[in-house]
Amino acid sequence: MAGTDERHVIDEDVKVLHQMGYAQELARRMHGFSNFAISFSIICILAGGITAFPVAFSAGGPFSVVVGWVIGSLFALIVGLAMAQIASAYPTAGGLYHWASILGGRGYGWVCAWINMLGLVFVVASVNVGVYLLFRDLVLVGILGMDVSAWGYQEQVIAVSLITFTQALFNHYGIKTTTTITDFSGYLILVVAVLLTLTFLAWGATWDFSRLTQFINNTGDAGGGFYVEPRTALVAFLVGLLYPVYTITGFDASAHTSEETIDARRQVPRGILHSIFWSGAFGLIMAISFILAIPDLAAAAKDGANSWFNLFNNLPAPKLLKDLLAIGIVVANFCCALAGLTSISRMVFAFSRDGGLPASGLLKTVSPKHRTPVAAIWTSAVLSVAATLYSPAFAALAAGCAMFLYVSYAFPIAAGLFAEGKTWTEFGPFRLGFLSKPIAVLALIGTVFVIYAGIQPPFDILISYAVGLLVLLLVIWFGFERKRFQGPPIGDMIARRQAEIRAAERAVGEAAH
Repeated sequence: MAGTDERHVIDEDVKVLHQMGYAQELARRMHGFSNFAISFSIICILAGGITAFPVAFSAGGPFSVVVGWVIGSLFALIVGLAMAQIASAYPTAGGLYHWASILGGRGYGWVCAWINMLGLVFVVASVNVGVYLLFRDLVLVGILGMDVSAWGYQEQVIAVSLITFTQALFNHYGIKTTTTITDFSGYLILVVAVLLTLTFLAWGATWDFSRLTQFINNTGDAGGGFYVEPRTALVAFLVGLLYPVYTITGFDASAHTSEETIDARRQVPRGILHSIFWSGAFGLIMAISFILAIPDLAAAAKDGANSWFNLFNNLPAPKLLKDLLAIGIVVANFCCALAGLTSISRMVFAFSRDGGLPASGLLKTVSPKHRTPVAAIWTSAVLSVAATLYSPAFAALAAGCAMFLYVSYAFPIAAGLFAEGKTWTEFGPFRLGFLSKPIAVLALIGTVFVIYAGIQPPFDILISYAVGLLVLLLVIWFGFERKRFQGPPIGDMIARRQAEIRAAERAVGEAAH
């Protein structure tokens, strides 16, 4: 699609955006692959698929890794289908908040926005902690042979701050820069995942396929104390599901970049679903290769949080190949968090545009030069670093990411379940038809299990986060926001905003030229 045809499609995108009461302030330059790539980069099977491996292996052993991956991927796809249908109807930045508000009311959407933002903060925080751990263990130790045994919390804070600052800079200078990096990341993830899989199979595989479905309760000492106390087989299986659920999340990035995507009503649903499907497929093959390459299942489980790193470092593959893979893994993880920062900054921008955050007047501003929400980008970066200060443990950050994001996904899905055919009568090109409500119900049931798994030790610090957030939101809403916050524009408000929309577009358009 190019030239006149593309211009026509963009004009239609802008028309849809105007009908929802918003100005085209962000630069609409993303094509279908870029929209897919930004979600695929956030999912990044080389991030959670590696760093969260002990979450499953130290829970139910090979069964949790392999069978758990299949179940978790199917759950993510069900959630993605429900979200894709809503995204096709309402292609806006900050999608979840907007969808929940339109379908469930402004207070409902306001709560959804805060939960989604916290989940996205956890995405960037957890992945950047993972970038630091991978760089330390695979590059500094594995390649350069450095002794980092004395490194601790201080070194992590400094490293994560520098990593996040760099990602914010890339985001600051425009969506074109960001999409160039995430497009590259999409190819990089596929290439490195395939090479990594082949490396494990060629130099480590036992070819004992019977172990792939073997359930071993590794909670307690058997799993190196990753889960401090022994748990029942059922609980071990459920917490192990956080491995695929944490990995295959963040696909709402396709929705958050709707206003920067050409032909958004069609390309955003495709971006969501394709990123989930291909991540699930390649991630499963990669996970199988890990299990087949473990020489001794019991000994590997004893390594606890270091089980994957020790497996990789002891693999008798050529050093040059392992070094290149290590660098590729670290770069892919960096790009993953960069895409996550793009996602949360658009959420902050969209929520502020409707007056939902303190200092909304600043946070909703778009740089006329770069056409990016600069204040929202840097605020999001600071918040993601701050999250690692309160909860420095990777496992808790990962579980928090999975729990809060899937809860935020459930908000518009639940609202849509009850609104469909009643207050929700306008749909986009992507429709689920008679499967719509059954899929929504399955997504909501699965989210309940994610919540239960997400608050089990050693992730129980999330109870404090959840209770604190709930109390804070209730106080703020009933104390201040219920009367002040108007929510996204609806009805006559959309018509009244047209002059404001034209002024906003002239401001960025004139400066951009």
